[in-house]
Amino acid sequence: MRLNVKPTLVIALTGLSLLATACTGGTPTATTSSTDAATSTTAAPVTMTLWHNGTGDKGPAYWEQVVKDFNAVNPNVTINITIVQNEDFDGKLQTAMAADQTPDIFLQRGGGKLADQVAAGKVADITSAIDPTVKSQIGGGFATDSIDGKIYAMPMSIQPEGFWYSQDLFKAAGITATPTTMAELSDAVTKLQASGVYGIAIGAKDAWPAAHWFYQFALRQCTQQEVQNLATGGMKDPCWLAALQSLADFNATKPWNDGFLTTVGQQGAGSSSGLVANHKAGMELMGAWDPGVIGGLTPDKQNLPDLGFFPFPAVDGGKGDPSALMAGSDAWSCSNKAPQPACTDFLNFLGQTAQQQGYATAFSTIPANPTASSVITDPATKAAADALGNSAYTLLWFDSALGQDQGNGINQAVVDLLAGNVDPAGALKAMQTALNGG
Repeated sequence: MRLNVKPTLVIALTGLSLLATACTGGTPTATTSSTDAATSTTAAPVTMTLWHNGTGDKGPAYWEQVVKDFNAVNPNVTINITIVQNEDFDGKLQTAMAADQTPDIFLQRGGGKLADQVAAGKVADITSAIDPTVKSQIGGGFATDSIDGKIYAMPMSIQPEGFWYSQDLFKAAGITATPTTMAELSDAVTKLQASGVYGIAIGAKDAWPAAHWFYQFALRQCTQQEVQNLATGGMKDPCWLAALQSLADFNATKPWNDGFLTTVGQQGAGSSSGLVANHKAGMELMGAWDPGVIGGLTPDKQNLPDLGFFPFPAVDGGKGDPSALMAGSDAWSCSNKAPQPACTDFLNFLGQTAQQQGYATAFSTIPANPTASSVITDPATKAAADALGNSAYTLLWFDSALGQDQGNGINQAVVDLLAGNVDPAGALKAMQTALNGG
């Protein structure tokens, strides 16, 4: 149960003008070094646990290095790292919290998931402990990890969602421009399939990659206010059913990879990301972590050189702004029982320019601190950053905004729709039941 906590669906974009400047050639001034504000005032030896979801080679290597760098100036602080597969992370974290075994430092999704943790008293309020320079630089980037004016996590990346596609496969299929309407997207799928590859890869077995399709259709069909009222409005506006009908209609064109209902999202060459990485599918809908995931699944473990990005197309008759985006934010929290000030000192270390640059490089993503954005050199990631800077508004993933139980209910209803187990009206009813705690 939530106790007077107010998560937000809106991702504040303060500082994105700086990000856009950096991506087009200018560079915001970085006023912190790799060791500024890094020294903990903890005198006695301290041991902490850190859970992250980075897999492959680059992600784990980043965390090992950043812990090593922090330890170099804080020899009294030991941090033990645990890697948890992304699709297992939320469930394992919830189990650990229920058993009062919360890791000291852990990945934070924000929104309703954070609200549940705050209500349960499992996450530390770090508002007063944030380094003033870091706080000023990240600015509005703290919005997703704030509740009732208090900050509970250090943001590391901003992850706008759109299509990550193979420019080589598009060219081979005769597609000369990225789609801006659903009709153009369907035409691109037809051409890709005719060329001998899958049109769109999707890993519906993990539920959330499929559910993001519904999020996008809702973003286009509904007004900003209606989507922001998702948790309290009961999904009674006709736009929600229209979004589900749009998805059902698109699903009927069979745009996906074979066996999409049993395909996972990001693990192995047979995943949806793996299909794009190995030129078996033309594109997939994902957040801005995807270049790094795809890069880890190519034969040479390098980023896909022909990867491109374009936003979700406009939907005819939709009430939402066609430039609006869905996005998420990777951040890190301290548990309520984490040793202090060692834990918040480590979070401040993560917020500095050098660590944000390292994170953005390792995960091929967009840093939350604009002073680190000069490391964005990948054209696809730059395109995603540009779309983010030009969006009329940017909203958090529905499952993150709603919390674990309600979010999972929404996601499962989408999978059932794609599987043909329910029609759009049935899927909407299941979502409304989930919102009501059923």
